[in-house]
Amino acid sequence: RLISGILAGQSFTSELNGDASIQSRPMKRIMTPLLSMGADIVSLRGNGCAPLRITGKPLHAAHYQSPVASAQVKSCVLLAGMYADGSTSVTEPVLSRNHTEIMLNYFGANVTSQGTTASIEPEPVLNGREIKVPGDISSAAYFIAAGLLTPGSEILLKNVGINPTRDGMLRVCKAMGADITLLNASTEGEPTADLLIRTSSLHGTTVEGEIIPTLIDEIPMIAVMAAFAEGTTVIRDAQELKVKESDRIAVVTEGLKRMGADIQPTDDGMIIHGGKPLHGAEINSYLDHRIAMSFAVAGTICDGTLTIKDGDCVKISYPEFYEDLYSLGK
Repeated sequence: RLISGILAGQSFTSELNGDASIQSRPMKRIMTPLLSMGADIVSLRGNGCAPLRITGKPLHAAHYQSPVASAQVKSCVLLAGMYADGSTSVTEPVLSRNHTEIMLNYFGANVTSQGTTASIEPEPVLNGREIKVPGDISSAAYFIAAGLLTPGSEILLKNVGINPTRDGMLRVCKAMGADITLLNASTEGEPTADLLIRTSSLHGTTVEGEIIPTLIDEIPMIAVMAAFAEGTTVIRDAQELKVKESDRIAVVTEGLKRMGADIQPTDDGMIIHGGKPLHGAEINSYLDHRIAMSFAVAGTICDGTLTIKDGDCVKISYPEFYEDLYSLGK
């Protein structure tokens, strides 16, 4: 989705394709704003998904009102705006993660943000710079959950990104009663900190509204945490989960029910009545790395043996995940 914005403004033709998961994900959400800027972009199968053919051409400036809070859509428009004939902007219903805005400005672009609107000036002079890459909080989420749920645990996660547009996982954990201490905080470039995680007695909470875009990838792990916590957790406004690598509302519900959890899916989330004894089961990952990693954590805590079908899909984002997770129990 991001590279589509760059390719739309080039002087050549490109085709973008991917695996079965990529081919099932909706691309109309980036095709629509690019077409409004004069781009020539076609879904080759006519279904609004990859493969895409992009015939590069000069682009026009536009102000796009995005119907979804998506950093991928916003980033696509901003990147295309570098090749437009004037200032280009995108407005979201609520603010999504802002890594692209930070990075583009760091390289020399002129990106400004006001409320939920981000704008970019065309034809920036970009210069290569050294980049310090913080640890991904989406990957850290599994170790945060494991540390909170496993009796007698204390885990230190170093150099984790705590950008306010991405730190929803930490805020939800705090709302559930988590013992998390931030150490060695830094605001150089992307804000980072070391996270000290200690075993905690978690309780239910409500996850909704503007916090959802800051933790959309962490919701499967939050749902698993909620199943082990006392009380009821309600997740809503998260219909975006349906168009990830899998329908994560359906898949999380299916997996937790197999383990004995009391969970009901809703149109935009889940209702989880926690505190029920959970047991091992066979979990289908549906080739979704977030699902596999979330249930791997569950498997270290529940009674009995938990197996994950197609668990190798974690290689998409974290090839050493199982090795790192199981090393903590030694």
